[in-house]
Amino acid sequence: MLAYSVIGAKDLPRAQAFYNSLLELVGGKELMGLDRIKFYGTDAGGAMLAVCTPADGNAQSCGNGQQIAIPGGSPEGVDALYNKALELGASDAGAPEQALPFFYGGYVRDPEGNKIGFVHLTPA
Repeated sequence: MLAYSVIGAKDLPRAQAFYNSLLELVGGKELMGLDRIKFYGTDAGGAMLAVCTPADGNAQSCGNGQQIAIPGGSPEGVDALYNKALELGASDAGAPEQALPFFYGGYVRDPEGNKIGFVHLTPA
């Protein structure tokens, strides 16, 4: 259902360093890219996360209410992603917790200010 989602970056090399290291925890890697955009995923043909500088040349800004969610695979995986993101320079936007019986999640803002959720969902 999802081909890719894109988030903006002011400093693409810094964003690449952040996502290269963070996404490796869930088997993600840079699959392809051009000068201003990099696509991350686990395999070609699957859903991807793209990080780019805006095509229109205007400044990057974070959309209020927008968020990317990355599955952790388990509560421990969520914790590992959250802690790694903080180690890489992200800021806390909500520590991991069991928010609902079927939803464990935590939130950060990447170094550019984009909101990222790390989640583990179980059947309700």
